[in-house]
Amino acid sequence: MTAARKSALEIATPEGIVFSYELATPVPRALACAVDTVAWLGMAYSGGRIATGAGFLSPDWASFLRVTLYFAISVGYAIVLEWRWSGQTLGKRLFGLRVIDAHGLRLQLAQIVLRNLLRPIDALPLFYLAGGMTVLVSPKGQRLGDLVANTVVARECRREIPDLAEIAPAKYNSLMAWPYLARRLRTLASPEAVHFALLAVSRRGGYQPLARVELFADLAAYFRSLVRFPDAALEGLTDEQFVRSVLRVIFGPEGRI
Repeated sequence: MTAARKSALEIATPEGIVFSYELATPVPRALACAVDTVAWLGMAYSGGRIATGAGFLSPDWASFLRVTLYFAISVGYAIVLEWRWSGQTLGKRLFGLRVIDAHGLRLQLAQIVLRNLLRPIDALPLFYLAGGMTVLVSPKGQRLGDLVANTVVARECRREIPDLAEIAPAKYNSLMAWPYLARRLRTLASPEAVHFALLAVSRRGGYQPLARVELFADLAAYFRSLVRFPDAALEGLTDEQFVRSVLRVIFGPEGRI
């Protein structure tokens, strides 16, 4: 007998913060998959037309190019978009879904590649029957590719505008002196990490001193790994102050919500 299917994924951190992610149900996942299939088929068809129209190629080479483009686009479409868009494709964006690590860690390229390379197996024998059955019986709604890559598909976290005076009361934010880098930070920061940072700031008074220092050091390291600001922008900022400045960048008047 299989375990009961969960509606949410709960992840507890060593600092006592519990994150809850609403797991995607089969219907929106199927609809997102249908949108993505139409998208990459359209791209593959266009690539095939280009290959056919390449008059300098022999029929055999044109056929080889069509097959190669079909395989590259069918596999690479989701890999490229999920990597560049932090776990989303066109279909997932349309239906508010996102691929995340099953333990709440940062999604790695190897996981994205693995879950998508196993997609043809999930599609067997036709119409994603193997993957669909696995989603229905898996406690976390994971298809075979998700089980191997240790990923889940969850509803996207919506960014609600917090009280900026609470998260970063200082009127001057040194990070905004570098608007290009600030825009890049807004683009690259995952909703899950931003949500994590908001919870950490809102509950900072309840942590033990050492746990508080370690928590904000980890958060600051994550955001610094996304964008490297000049030393002049970081001078005098503690890890906690840096994280609060990051949140003001994301949720400020020019931020991306």
